[in-house]
Amino acid sequence: MPPPPVRVLVLCTGNSCRSIMAEALITHFGQDRYQAWSAGSHPTGAVHPGSLAALKRHGINPGQPHSKSWHDMTSPTFDVVITVCDQAAGETCPVFSGQPRKIHWSIPDPAKATGTEADIQAAFDHTYVLLKKHIEELLA
Repeated sequence: MPPPPVRVLVLCTGNSCRSIMAEALITHFGQDRYQAWSAGSHPTGAVHPGSLAALKRHGINPGQPHSKSWHDMTSPTFDVVITVCDQAAGETCPVFSGQPRKIHWSIPDPAKATGTEADIQAAFDHTYVLLKKHIEELLA
């Protein structure tokens, strides 16, 4: 019988871009070995369309994500909790049951990108590449 999947929670402030993308990447590349969720300290209430578009451009099915609060994440017990923005890393996180491994990845917020549509798309693609690199290392 295979071991149970590693349960990963990805946290960000707004839960609209980076954490959403990381959740989809962990789900995709982790297959049945990892289960991922995402949440935010101050969720925006909406997923940024640029995040979904970047995932789709790279062949990742984003599923049906929604922006939610980390206070809603009382179960399951998480094995790993990852913060993907410096602001969330500095905030007092809720206490999660168990003793999850805590990881921080400093990833720029693509939602703050300015310029042409191509510049903004490039910012989301850059975020995708950074997250994918970190996630591949996590899953190795």
